[in-house]
Amino acid sequence: MNTVDLPWRGWRLAVALMAAGIFAAAAFPPLCFVPCLSLGLLFLYRCAEDAPNWRRAALYGFVFGLAFNTAGLYWLTAAPLTRWHDFWWAVPLAAPGPALILAPFAAAPAALCRLVPSGWQRVFLFAGSWTLADMGRVFLFTGFPWNPPGSVLELPGRVGDWLIQPAAWIGVDGMTLAVILGSLIVWQGRKWFVTVAVAVLLWLTVGIVRIHNVHPLPIQNPVVVLAQGNVSEGDILGQKDAVNVFRHYLSLTREGIVRARHLASEEGAGRSIVYVWPESAFPGLLNEDPLARQVMAQAAEGASGGIIGSDRSDAQGRYYNSAFALAPDGSILDAYDKATLVPFGEYAPRFVPVKLVPGVLAAGSGPKTWRYPGFDGVDPMVCYEVIFSGRVVGPDRPSWMLNITNDAWFGDTAGPRQHLATMRMRAVEEGLPIAQAANTGITAIFDVTGHELGRIGWGQTATLVEAVPSPLAQTFFALHGRVVPILLSLICVGLSLTGLGGRQGRKHV
Repeated sequence: MNTVDLPWRGWRLAVALMAAGIFAAAAFPPLCFVPCLSLGLLFLYRCAEDAPNWRRAALYGFVFGLAFNTAGLYWLTAAPLTRWHDFWWAVPLAAPGPALILAPFAAAPAALCRLVPSGWQRVFLFAGSWTLADMGRVFLFTGFPWNPPGSVLELPGRVGDWLIQPAAWIGVDGMTLAVILGSLIVWQGRKWFVTVAVAVLLWLTVGIVRIHNVHPLPIQNPVVVLAQGNVSEGDILGQKDAVNVFRHYLSLTREGIVRARHLASEEGAGRSIVYVWPESAFPGLLNEDPLARQVMAQAAEGASGGIIGSDRSDAQGRYYNSAFALAPDGSILDAYDKATLVPFGEYAPRFVPVKLVPGVLAAGSGPKTWRYPGFDGVDPMVCYEVIFSGRVVGPDRPSWMLNITNDAWFGDTAGPRQHLATMRMRAVEEGLPIAQAANTGITAIFDVTGHELGRIGWGQTATLVEAVPSPLAQTFFALHGRVVPILLSLICVGLSLTGLGGRQGRKHV
């Protein structure tokens, strides 16, 4: 692809780059307009090629990244609106603020690609360095790997199921590399266009073949009762009508247990029942309220246990965002404390004294697997933690995963849909079924191929009752983790630096 001088300069070019970034963000769930990402990245790439030097190319990448991330994270604006009288000042900063921090991750590949000649080498360097930079977002504060470009392939339905199967080998970051590389190399001439077309067909073939050749392990997981209470964030924060909220979840649990008994009997002997309340569903400190736990056990009579989202306090006066495992009699078997806290939300970095939620939370110790009778080896997570590829399962591999969340913070926006897509990807990467119980939405369950088995939509009050499918043996990605996409990205970078094809045509660095 020969470079052609662009018709814009100065502020007009900045506006065009911002428009391209916003356009590219339309590729993310729930819109999933995948060509938008390809065309938006192409515009950035052409601008980087046309830039007079690497510094200007980095600036172009920064402007693009600022708009790209602001548009992709627009839904963050809804969080301070839940307490607008306290955090009105944060409303205009909620999305552009994180985007400003993330923009350098797009500036880096735009600058680095200038190190090699124009053509396939430059595309390989851009794709490899973009992926490595994108993976580096896990080191930003507690990490913020939201919306990796590989997630644009999570189309709804069976086509999306086919497209995400390679994640079992290369993870979502490997898919990011493939998406970036394919989006740009396709414009490098007829030979590369044919290569990309063949690669897409092979990609789809691999996905279809894998889906029809899964071999689950002989492990019987429980029937889950996922309660979605549809309680507003204002009521949660203000503890308004706490008794009524508690009764509301008790009623949902009773209704769900009745259905679960029928399903468990249809599934055959030995299928246990586990009821689940989402993040922050219990309006208080569950570890300090034995009477409430007894009432919950009575409402869930016939269940093997429950997993309840609640705050927890310890002897040192620290507070945690936790999930409790309850025995059939309501006694506490274990507690899992959220280990990865949301930056600027659940904690503030020391040099930035800003938080957008009241209270101070402590962090837990990381992934754990509960193997109590009836739970059948579950890995609990709380909300934000499910977005971390390769970090959702500890050394004791579970047979299913559970995420409890409260997406009421973000309203009926793209945020809860993107969160759900992230959960779907974890199922494919790990070869484990995953369920999510959400307070306001979206509650869902996916099998080991990322196929959706059921959901409760945003803003609905209901219980989702499903038998959790059996797991697979460890996938290639589960065994090797993010080393796989890192090596693939480094190979791309190495190939771009080989000097094959000569140095002719190189622009000013």
